[in-house]
Amino acid sequence: MTRFALAVSSAIARVTESALGPYQAAVIRIGFTATWLLFLLRELPHRHELYGPDGPWDFDLAQQLIGTNGSFTALIWSSDGLWFEGVYVFAVLTSVLLLLGWRTRTMSVLFMVGVLSLQNRSVFMGDGGDNVLHLMCVYLVFTRCGQVWSLDERRARRGREARARGERIAPDRVGPALWGVLGLALVAVTATGRLDGDPTVPVILWLVWTALGVWWIVGRRARTAQPRILLDVIGNIVHNGALLVIMAEACLIYATAGWYKIQGTRWQDGTAVYYPLHLDYFSPWPALADLLSSSGAMVMLITYGTVIVQVAFPFTLFNRRVKNVLLGAMIIEHAVIAIVLGLPFFSLAMIAADAVFLPTTFLRRLGSWTARARGRLSRLVRRGEDRTGPPEPRTPENPEHAHVGFTA
Repeated sequence: MTRFALAVSSAIARVTESALGPYQAAVIRIGFTATWLLFLLRELPHRHELYGPDGPWDFDLAQQLIGTNGSFTALIWSSDGLWFEGVYVFAVLTSVLLLLGWRTRTMSVLFMVGVLSLQNRSVFMGDGGDNVLHLMCVYLVFTRCGQVWSLDERRARRGREARARGERIAPDRVGPALWGVLGLALVAVTATGRLDGDPTVPVILWLVWTALGVWWIVGRRARTAQPRILLDVIGNIVHNGALLVIMAEACLIYATAGWYKIQGTRWQDGTAVYYPLHLDYFSPWPALADLLSSSGAMVMLITYGTVIVQVAFPFTLFNRRVKNVLLGAMIIEHAVIAIVLGLPFFSLAMIAADAVFLPTTFLRRLGSWTARARGRLSRLVRRGEDRTGPPEPRTPENPEHAHVGFTA
């Protein structure tokens, strides 16, 4: 009983004392924002047909659907083309800012607003990856996804270093100003009935806005450390719970996909992979598809391997080595799907969801490799700028530079 009590107390302390998986949360933030941003930029010429006034799912049909299911979308507030352009630019901008990790708590909420506004406007657009992004953008709001690899982390680190040197830190003015502007906008849309319908999104908006205000007031006005510690504990619990939900969602996606495949006759006889390879819609590289489908043994191995990996993955989470092997197999599988079947954004969304299971040591190494590569690239750029710069003039008073003109 003593060991059990110690295990329970240790688990509670672990969940409440820190936000677990900071690197995994950062990869999820970067992965999903990059997926959505690339999709928006690629479809920029076709935005009016997908989500705007020129689409087959017109404004009247969208109004009828939203009136029935109560989904949230800011695009239903006005049929004006300028409003649509503003919402689209808003979605792109919030994706960039969240990708960089600037004010991640606020940007995660605005990122959710952008995703839901576009996707709920035309519900029949997407390839499966939009469903994953739809769910994950809501879960991301409750995570502390800016602890590493973000501008927020860099700002906090510089603040700690300045305090360690005894320097005076200027109070944050951007955060309160942003909070005030968004609060006025939230009051306005609520008062005008724009948030009527399903209460999930309005509750999230008001809850996060209130929590940010309480956090700022406690940080500035609290005379003791206890209120801030309490808020930290609550934030850690919410973050860890959201991370657990993201893991469970990814496992549920694979488990249901695998079990549904088992029930299909084409998956049972090992030929299911052959058919999408010969559909024109899913064949951006016909020669590559023909090469993969030319061998019956290869088709059978890929078919059965896909089912085995998807069904077995949730059961391997407690075995680190087996889990990492299957995780690598699933990431490779999605990369192949992106290339062979022409579904890059679906694959990117699934790889971003898989990233929550990546080992912390691997992510740290990945971060250090990226930092070294960025440092080398910046040094190469500086060297290139130095070489292309104008040479110093040759003067008799500077004899050591007298050979510059000759060698150039």
